[in-house]
Amino acid sequence: MATNTEPELSRIGISLPKNLLDKFDEIISMRGYSSRSEGIRDAIRNYITHYQWMSDVKGERQGVITMVYDHNQRGLLQVLTDIQHDYMHVISASLHSHITHNKCLEVILLRGEGSDLKTIAERLMAQRGVESVKLTTIPLRD
Repeated sequence: MATNTEPELSRIGISLPKNLLDKFDEIISMRGYSSRSEGIRDAIRNYITHYQWMSDVKGERQGVITMVYDHNQRGLLQVLTDIQHDYMHVISASLHSHITHNKCLEVILLRGEGSDLKTIAERLMAQRGVESVKLTTIPLRD
């Protein structure tokens, strides 16, 4: 039973690729966490905060999506192009850069309804072979 000062803890089990866990362990060690659990709790809190912030993206906004992906993932380039064509009305420009032979960085400039910007980012994020997507927006004010 949890005391008034301690929240009740739940135990979970997760499966992770070894390279992901190794990177995570390296980061939690560099940041001085006392355990993986502490690092995972912090990561989950950050994820929740980010999701809540993303949920508040409303109204006319200007923004940028930064995305890293594996261009060798079968069919991914066509899907990414199709998604961007679906949102031509809010995409101002994009920049593509080769990081390594297999990895690409794409920067997409956006301007439009916040919910559209968020939807583009979420659709890109959901694709297999996309390693990271970050949406940053600001409200438009006169």
